[in-house]
Amino acid sequence: MESEQRFRALLESLPRVAVQGYDRDRCVIYWNEASTRLYGYGAAEAQGQALEELIIPAPMRESVIQAHQAWVKEGIEIPAEELELQHKSGEPVPVFSHHVMLGEHTENPLMFCVDVDLSDQKRAYRELDFATRFDALTHLPNRQTFEAQLDEIIAYCRRKRVGVTLVYLDIDDFVAINDALSYEQGDRLLVELTQRLHQVVGASDIMSRLSGDEFVIACPMFQRKEVLLQLVHKIQEVLRSPFLMNGSRHQVTACLGISLYPDNGETARELIRNADVAKNRAKMDGQGSVCFFDQTFHDQLLYQHRLVDRLTKALDSGELSLHYQPQVSAASGRIENLEALLRWQPAEGPPISPAEFIPLAERSDLIHRLGDWVMETACQQRVLWRDAGLAVGRIDINFSGRQMSRPDVFQRFEDCLARHGLGPQDIGLELTENVLIEADDHILAGLRRLHDLGFRIAIDDFGTGYSSLSYLKHFPVTALKIDRAFVRDAPDQPKDRAIMEAAIFIGHRLGLEVVAEGVENREQLALVREMRCDLVQGFYFFRPMPALEMERVLGSLVTGHLSGSG
Repeated sequence: MESEQRFRALLESLPRVAVQGYDRDRCVIYWNEASTRLYGYGAAEAQGQALEELIIPAPMRESVIQAHQAWVKEGIEIPAEELELQHKSGEPVPVFSHHVMLGEHTENPLMFCVDVDLSDQKRAYRELDFATRFDALTHLPNRQTFEAQLDEIIAYCRRKRVGVTLVYLDIDDFVAINDALSYEQGDRLLVELTQRLHQVVGASDIMSRLSGDEFVIACPMFQRKEVLLQLVHKIQEVLRSPFLMNGSRHQVTACLGISLYPDNGETARELIRNADVAKNRAKMDGQGSVCFFDQTFHDQLLYQHRLVDRLTKALDSGELSLHYQPQVSAASGRIENLEALLRWQPAEGPPISPAEFIPLAERSDLIHRLGDWVMETACQQRVLWRDAGLAVGRIDINFSGRQMSRPDVFQRFEDCLARHGLGPQDIGLELTENVLIEADDHILAGLRRLHDLGFRIAIDDFGTGYSSLSYLKHFPVTALKIDRAFVRDAPDQPKDRAIMEAAIFIGHRLGLEVVAEGVENREQLALVREMRCDLVQGFYFFRPMPALEMERVLGSLVTGHLSGSG
């Protein structure tokens, strides 16, 4: 009696361990408080009830009865294991269950079940499993899960000999939405977009949120183009309805890239990659654009990627150089200034045009390294020519729009000149008008500082961008460079001639120096002289040339009129 009391006291002292006792017929003879919390039955309610009728799910009951009888009659112990038993409410209860048999070889054997609640562990496992396979915000499959699902769909469609469509959706300017409205509002937009997309996709379609603002939708069994176009239209309709954020309605657009199985890939990874390529092409076409994957475009992107890698190495291997093209006085023919132009001659193969590699450098942020290299090289060359006693005016270097976005670009420019002992009379800047139009207050303030210090700031290729002369009064510029297209066509095209004449007239009225680019023959030279253009730049006088060749030209010219080198 004393031992039994101690045993019961021990069982009751285990608040998180559920213990039940059963007789040889598996009827409850003991039920502790922890069992009540775990299974929902009070001790009085459970007393006398059969184990299999109380907490054992129906599919397990026969096997539990047989296991108990095998222990009682044959001495075969029930192993400890994880089980999913049943709460009074019918809900499953995960436990680790251990069994003890007392009086095993008597007429009245007693079986005690010691059950440890695994609900917290199972819940944590489910949450961890969800976190590793799904997106926490939208509850959509993550990339890994989506790829596995898509590969299964592709395998099914391969057997059925039908196609799969993959749509890659990228919200336009999502970063601006987060910056302007807060990340919380951005998250609400993503959740609402997910809900809208669920309404238009089919039951067999699957979706994933791949990254912050990028979604993919896979639609099996698509075979007819008109059905595909209907799907694209539905997705675009989803975006046409404004989204409510911060109490205001905001219009949102997205670019779509589309790839098809089996034409554009035979695995999930290939389809996603190619849809991404198509999406990137769509973004180049503008907001809200749609683009189907095209192998030619993919090959072009691959070539460009390799070219950027080669350009990175070219910076370190001495394949880059500056060529210099003089700006000549239209009246006297004397060399006044030089423009520094970047050139790339690979160690093997033909030269690569700046029109090809500069845009790639801008997209890859390599433009900042290139810009620093141009500044440093131009300054070094200016010092060498100065020390050699050559009559060189100013060397102008070009700044791209992406280069100007660097917060310290002007400080780096001034520091570079200071290191070489140069000033505004030695180095000038050339910018396209689009760069100025898109410039923020920080950039404009930096340009005004340089302007006030006496630096020459020219608008390059004038006439090819916004071309609104009214902008000129707002920008700190000192010169206009009229685009070569107007110079080329002005002798024969009255409209080009009128535009060129107006630009020169207004430039002079605003106190700006005017340069005509691309002068290649006597007729064009006569025209720019007639219009009283200040400077001429073009093949009629000089082509761009390497530093050594430019040095020979400068050394051979003391004063006098240049008739043109052709």
